[in-house]
Amino acid sequence: MRAVGVVVEYNPFHNGHYYHIQESRKVTEADLVVAVMSGNFLQRGEPALVSKWARTKMALEGGADIVIELPYVFATQKAEVFAFGAVSLLHALEVDSICFGSENGDIYSFQNTLKEMKARKGSFDQFIKQALEEGKSYPRATSDAFHALQFVDSAVDLSQPNNILGFHYVEAVDKLGSRIQPFTIQRTKAGYHDQHIADQHIASATSIRSSLFSERTNLEEIQNVIPDTTYSHLLSYKKSFGMFHHWENYYAYFKYKLLTSTPEELRQIYEVEEGLENRLLQNITSAATFKEFMEKIKTKRYTWTRLQRLCVHILTNTSKSLMRENSEYPTYIRLLGTSLAGQEYLNSIKKKVAIPFVSRLASFSNEQVMLDIKASNVYASCLNEPYRSNMIKSEFSNPPIRYDQNNKQFL
Repeated sequence: MRAVGVVVEYNPFHNGHYYHIQESRKVTEADLVVAVMSGNFLQRGEPALVSKWARTKMALEGGADIVIELPYVFATQKAEVFAFGAVSLLHALEVDSICFGSENGDIYSFQNTLKEMKARKGSFDQFIKQALEEGKSYPRATSDAFHALQFVDSAVDLSQPNNILGFHYVEAVDKLGSRIQPFTIQRTKAGYHDQHIADQHIASATSIRSSLFSERTNLEEIQNVIPDTTYSHLLSYKKSFGMFHHWENYYAYFKYKLLTSTPEELRQIYEVEEGLENRLLQNITSAATFKEFMEKIKTKRYTWTRLQRLCVHILTNTSKSLMRENSEYPTYIRLLGTSLAGQEYLNSIKKKVAIPFVSRLASFSNEQVMLDIKASNVYASCLNEPYRSNMIKSEFSNPPIRYDQNNKQFL
């Protein structure tokens, strides 16, 4: 069986994601799709709209055959670390290829860029170092270095968000010396950061979330841009828990954490650098909402996403030492869900997988897992009882979700 890997968040799963899965199968001639999916906190530094279990169901009904969790230690990191963690898991699962969406849509451009960067790494790193010292953000410094060094015409534009992630997927395959073959398909119609739904059938996850959290929007207004199965799961989640997860749900907990921390304690938290602890403490008392707080602390040097990730690490009380000691390689594979075809594939490769395969957390523990558990406990904290306790218990007790793709039903 030929397997293609995709790296996803599905926040939520929409028509563009369905297109990505179908095209990935087509261009790679794969028999099944393996999705590495972020857990309850995401790369942009925000809580997932709905739990990883709900998003796993969306993924399986949307065409994925295996869904595994990208651990917190990689899922809440900058693009380079995020990509390396995800590709490492796909490599461990012996997938044949990886297929990602990009603004560019031409895999040779990514490969040419990697070749060029490796040849001129010293100049590239020096330019970025200088740009950071001038107060530029890391993404801006990378983009400026790319243009200033005048890479070959066939290089990919690294000022675009999906191109950046795609480049790091290709780079990770190269670093690992993996046999994985990279492919890319061009994103259609909706841009990664689009805030508004402009097409009848395709929209970005950002615009869908923006619409969901608008005061006057209801679920029916996004129905055309998501599969019926996603719509059903969103309705069910809202009915069960009375909410979708959003940073504002956690702001009281975050504020309490800041107000009861000293500058010295905050400096131990991952990504709190260069006096940021003082800026956080100076602005927390006057900000009534998380959005207002973010607007107060935002600077040219630090992107909104970078600061949101910092806030997630404060919320989960995640230290520099713990993240740095555990972000070299994934140390386990957490299976969230599988189709019948996915189960057949796993049975065929299980004995060859070099790292532990985990179906239930109750039977396994290490520092990466403990970070995931802590993050899931925090994620559940905004729910009312008994839902909060039930979600916390489910982290240990839930078996992988099984889906019969032929009869379109969960088992």
